[in-house]
Formats: sequence, structure tokens, C-alpha cells
Amino acid sequence: MIPAAMADSELARRLLGGDRRALARAITLVADDDPAGWELVREVYPHTAGARVVGFTGPPGAGKSTLIGALTRRRRALGRQIGVLSIDPTSPFSGGAVLGDRIRLSEHFLDPGVFIRSMATRGALGGLAEAALQATLLMAAAGREEIFLETVGVGQAEVDIAGHADSIVLVLVPGSGDSVQALKAGVMEIPDVLVVNKAEHPLTDVLVRELRGTLSLAPADGWQVPIVRTDAIAGTGVEELERVLEAHRLALEQAGTLAERRRRNLRNEVIELAGARLRRRLRERLAGDQSFERLLDEVVARRLDPASAAASLIDPPAA
Repeated sequence: MIPAAMADSELARRLLGGDRRALARAITLVADDDPAGWELVREVYPHTAGARVVGFTGPPGAGKSTLIGALTRRRRALGRQIGVLSIDPTSPFSGGAVLGDRIRLSEHFLDPGVFIRSMATRGALGGLAEAALQATLLMAAAGREEIFLETVGVGQAEVDIAGHADSIVLVLVPGSGDSVQALKAGVMEIPDVLVVNKAEHPLTDVLVRELRGTLSLAPADGWQVPIVRTDAIAGTGVEELERVLEAHRLALEQAGTLAERRRRNLRNEVIELAGARLRRRLRERLAGDQSFERLLDEVVARRLDPASAAASLIDPPAA
């Protein structure tokens, strides 16, 4: 039998060599919160700095997957190694992703230069799985030069995508109530690029005017968020989107803010992971704890408010 440490090292060696099966296995380990997965990330982490991560968010049906597929086609024509991580709603039955790898970006499924993976949110805030950044790190270690991170839905909670990407693309569609909601919910504060997809729709001009009106309220200095009209199915506007994303990358580098943004991203990830692990430990500690049940009885009886009860869990009163 091969010792676990040796097996991990062999998996890391294959992963760093670009082995697709090793990458798939590694992502499964971190998605399952297997200690071997976290140990693997620790081993390959020094080799993860080279990839560029672009986040795509927007309402369901906006065409994010199709847009990523069209962009992938153009980047592959340049010989770039691509990773795609799609964060899907969790199935209430299986706990896995509702949308599978096999129905996404079908034309790229057999391309060895494109690695596609779906992960379930499992209720994570904003549609991002706890292990999402770990998966992007593993893709980077496996030589994926560009990683497209797609989240489902649109709303205030989607701002946490900003903690995982170098560039953020918000995809909206004309005539969608979700698009109007995005304008109201503060999501407009996070994108670096706005895409109006399905731009052949008769209400496209109306949405573009609304977006420009909202953007006019932003500070006039620094990067000015562009609006790109696309038709992802026809491929219209994808070349412009590619050009705009490259311009954003150059702007970050010239301003010296790319390293700063990545430091902020990693800071957010450390805090998120620490918070998730503390919550898990707290739930485990309180399971079956009679003193907690008595505390909860006080809350139910309205003799103690929830915030005070939470404070007593964090800082128990002195004996």
C-alpha cells in the first residue's frame, strides 16, 4: 500500500505536469473538504501565481456560459490554456451541482486545452462555493493561464465574486427584471466591465441608457467601466469584450493595483475560510450541548435577544 504522503506527492507531481485527471481528482478532494485536498493545495501553492482570473456574474439565462464559450474559443486560437469553473445551485437531493460539466461549453469538452468543472454552492453566500478559490489555485498550478469563474444569480450577495477575480464582468440582458434589480441592489458597484448580451433585443438601447445613467454617478477618476454589447450565440461583440478585458488588465498593471487587488482577494479568502471553519466548529461544539439549549430556551421565551445570546457564545461570562 502506498503511504498517503507519497500518494499526495505523486498527485501533486502529476498536477504540476498538467495532468487533467490529477486536476479533476484534486478539485474533488477540496470540494469534499478532504484534508488531503487542503494538503495538496498547500504543496502546490507556490506554483499558482501565473493565472489570470476573470469572474462572470449575472442573472440566470443571461448567457454567461455561452459568452464564456465564445471567449474561450478566441483565447484558444491564441494557444492559451483555459480553465472554467462554474458555480451552480446545489441540488436539494444530491447536494451536488444541478448543472453539470457536460452541458456547458460543449464544443470545448474534448479540447485538452480547456478544463471545465462545475461546483455546487452548498448554500454559500453569493453563489460561491467555499472551495472555489482553492479550485482556481489548483487550475493555476496545473498550467491554466486564464480561468473563467462563473456564478449563478444576481443580487447584493454576489459582491463576494470580487474576492476571487482580477476582472469582474456583469452580464445583463434587455427586458429582464433581474437587470433592473441589479441596478437597484448595489451590484453595479462591483463590475469592471458591463456586458449587455442578446443585444438584438429591441430594449437594448433602453438598458444601455439606464446603465450609462448609473455609471455617470461613479467617480470620474480611475478605470471607467465600459459597456459592451454582445450576442454570444452569434459571436458578435466577443472580440470587443476580449479587447476590453485586456485593456483592464493593462490598466491594473500600469496603475500598480493588480498586486494590490490580488492581495485584497487573498485577504478576503483567508477571512472567509477562517469564518467557515469557525462556524463549523461552533455547530459541532453546540450539537447536543444542554447549556446551549437552555440559552436557546431563553431566546424563545423572549427573555434574551438573539444578539446577546450570540455574544455570550463568543465571550462566555466569567464563572
